[in-house]
Amino acid sequence: MLSENRSTGRTNDESAHRYTCPLCECMCGLDLLVSESEQRVTLIRGAKDDVWSKGYICPKGSALGQLHHDPDRLRAPVVRVGDQWREVSWDEAFQRCEELAHGLAPDEFTAFIGNPVGHNFSLSRYTGQLVVPSGMPHVYSSGTVDQWPKNVTTLLMYGNQWLIPSPDVQRTDYWLCMGGNPEASGGSLLASPDLLSEIDTIRARGGKVVVVDPRRTKTADRADEWIAIQPGSDAAWLLAILHVLFDEDLVDLGSVADIVDGFEVVRAACQDFTPESVAGWTRVPAETTRRVAHDIAAAPRAAIYGRIGLCNQEFGTLASWLTDVLAICSGNFDTPGGLMFGNPINFPLNWLATTKANGLPTFGRWRSRVRGAPEVLGQVPASCLAEEIATPGAGQLKGLVMIAANPVISVPDSAKLKAALPELQCFIAMDNYINETTQYAHVILPGPSPLEQPHYDELLWSWASRSAGKWSDAIFPLADGQPDEWEILIRLGQILAGHLNADIDVAALDDAYFSTLCGAKGLDPDLVLPLYDHGGPERIVDWSIRVGPFGDRYGERPGGLTLAAIKAQPNGVDMGPMVARAREAVCTPTGHIDLAPDYIVADIPRLQRRLAEGTDGMVLVSRRQRRSKNSWLHNAPALVGGKDRCTLLINPDDASRIGLTVGGRARITSTAGSLEAPVEISDEMLAGVVCLPHGWGHDESGSRLSIAREHAGVNNNLLAPGTFVDELSGNAAVNGIPVEVTVA
Repeated sequence: MLSENRSTGRTNDESAHRYTCPLCECMCGLDLLVSESEQRVTLIRGAKDDVWSKGYICPKGSALGQLHHDPDRLRAPVVRVGDQWREVSWDEAFQRCEELAHGLAPDEFTAFIGNPVGHNFSLSRYTGQLVVPSGMPHVYSSGTVDQWPKNVTTLLMYGNQWLIPSPDVQRTDYWLCMGGNPEASGGSLLASPDLLSEIDTIRARGGKVVVVDPRRTKTADRADEWIAIQPGSDAAWLLAILHVLFDEDLVDLGSVADIVDGFEVVRAACQDFTPESVAGWTRVPAETTRRVAHDIAAAPRAAIYGRIGLCNQEFGTLASWLTDVLAICSGNFDTPGGLMFGNPINFPLNWLATTKANGLPTFGRWRSRVRGAPEVLGQVPASCLAEEIATPGAGQLKGLVMIAANPVISVPDSAKLKAALPELQCFIAMDNYINETTQYAHVILPGPSPLEQPHYDELLWSWASRSAGKWSDAIFPLADGQPDEWEILIRLGQILAGHLNADIDVAALDDAYFSTLCGAKGLDPDLVLPLYDHGGPERIVDWSIRVGPFGDRYGERPGGLTLAAIKAQPNGVDMGPMVARAREAVCTPTGHIDLAPDYIVADIPRLQRRLAEGTDGMVLVSRRQRRSKNSWLHNAPALVGGKDRCTLLINPDDASRIGLTVGGRARITSTAGSLEAPVEISDEMLAGVVCLPHGWGHDESGSRLSIAREHAGVNNNLLAPGTFVDELSGNAAVNGIPVEVTVA
C-alpha cells in the first residue's frame, strides 16, 4: 500500500505539477497530481497561489486528465481505406498526404480553422505556416460563426482586427453585459477569472450589474437587473441609449476627445432612434432605456460589454460597433473601470498587421463562386464551404485541410456540409478524434494532448484585465515519434506547396519564420538567432515577451522580462491592471479612433427597415453551457453526466399555447430543416423565443466518440439557414432564427 504524505496530501507515488488550463479566457492555474507508476492524472484542483486565477476553476479544467487518458483519442496517424481506418507511421501519413495533394492545384484547396486553434500552444502561433506556403487563396474558420463582427469593428475603428478593447470589470461601478453569459463560458474576448465573483464584488462596493439577454441566464440571476430583449434588436436599443445621451447633452468623450473622429456622424445616426420608437421591436420599455442611459452617464465608471449574442445575429456588426461607441460617448473609454485595451506582457503576433502600415481595408475584393457572398477580412461565411465543394465547375474545391474543427456540428446548414465532404479528393484533418466531420477525412494527423505540450497563451492576454503571464511545462512526454503540432503545420504547408516530405527542412523554415518576426520588430535576426538552441513556439514566446512592454528587448532594456524570468516564477507574473494606452495602441492611418466608419454607418438604413417590420412569430437562439466547450468536450464522462442538457427551453405561456409539456418532445422547424428535442419549460425565456444549446448532435455512426454518442443530443445547426448572416461581416446569424414549434 502506498503511504501518504500528510503535508502535501499526496502519496509517495504521486508527483505534483502546475499547469494553466488551455480551454478558455479564464486561463485558470491548476495543481495536478500524477501517479508516476501509472503515468495517470489522479487529481486536478485550482491553484490557490496562482497570481492570476487565485484558486478558481470550472468543471472543464478539472476534466483535462480525462481528455488526456481518453481511449478514443488518437495516438498515431490514421489513413482511411474505404470505410476502414488503418493506423500508420508518421512517414506513411505524410506520404499519403503527398499522394492526395500533389494532383491538385493550390486554388482547389482551402482550410477550415477551428476555435481550439486560438487556445493551443503550437496552432495559435503556426497555423499561418500551413496556409501561406500552400498558396490556397483563402480559408474558412469558426470566426465567421461567432466573432467576425468584432474583428470588422476593431479593424475599422482602431486599425487592427485583434485590437479588441475589453471591460475593466475589476474596477468598474456599472457593468452593462449584453449577449454574454460568463457563468457558462467565462469571459469571451474578455480575460478575467471568476467573473461571477466580480459581479458580486461590483455590487458589494455599491455598483450595479445589468444583463441584457432574451434569456434570464445564471449570470443575469447574479446581477442587479435582467433586461429581456428581442433577439437581433440590440443595435436599435443601443442607438436609442445614444439618442438619450445626445438629446439630453450627456455625451462626454473623456480623455480621448482629441483623438476621436466622426462624432457628428454618430449624433446624426442615432437621431431617429428614440426609446419610444424602438420599444415595440426591442420589447424594452422606453422608460427602461432612458434609465439605463442616465445610469451610464451618472456612473463614476461604466463598462460596456457585448459578446457572442451581439455578434451572431443579423445586425452583428452594428451591435458590436455600438457597444464601443457607447463607451466612448459616455466617457468610459481608455479609463480605469471602462472599456480598455489590454497591455499584454507578450506582444501578440496578430497585432503586427495594421491599417497604418497596410492602408484601410477593401471588403468584397472577391465573391464566393456559388453564392456570390462578398469577402470580408479574407473570408466568406463558413456555410459557403458546402456549396463550393458540391458545385462542379471552374474553381470547385477538391482539397480541404481541417485544423481542430468539427463543422458538421458547428456550422449553419450543417446537413449540406455533411453531404458534400465525401466528394473531396483530398481531405486532411489535424485532429485528435474521429468525429462527426473527420470521419470523412482521408488522413488524420493527431496532435499531442494538452498535457503533452507546454503552454503560454498567445492572443488571450490581449484582452486581459491585468498584465499577467504564466508558463506551464508539459506534464507528460510526447509519445515516441510524435511530432509537435508546429512541425506538422510547417511540413504540411510545404507538402501542399508541392514539395516532398523527405526534402523539407523544418528547422530552416522555422528559422526563416522567426527571422521575419524579428525584422517586424526592428531586430537583426543574425544577432538574435544565435541566442537560441531551439526553435518552435517556445522561442516565439520568449521573443514576444522580450519585445513586449515589460521585456528586455534582448538587452536594450536591462532588467526587463524574458521567458526565463517568467519560468522562474511558477505562480506567474502580474505587472498590474489595465492602463490607459489608446494613443499608443490605436494604429489607424490618422492615429485617431474612427468613431463612425462609413462601411458600418451605411448599414443603418437596413436596420431602420427591419425596425419598421418588427417581429412576427417565434425565433430560436442558442446557448452555451458551463460543462461544455462548443462541440469538443462531450467525450469526457465528468462533463456529460447528469440530466439531459440538450433541451428546448420555452416560456410557460408559449408552451401552454402550443400544448407542450415538461418531459414531452417538441418539433422545431426552420427554412433549413427540422428536428425534435425534449422540452424544458422555464420563465427564464422571453416569450416568443426558444433556445437550444449548440455543439450537440453526436449520433453519427462513423464517429468514434463513445461517450458523446451516449449523450448525443441534437444539432441545432440543422436549423440555421446558411444564408442568414450579418451582411457587413458575413457572420452567421444563429440567434434570432425564425422557427415554428409544434408538439412532436
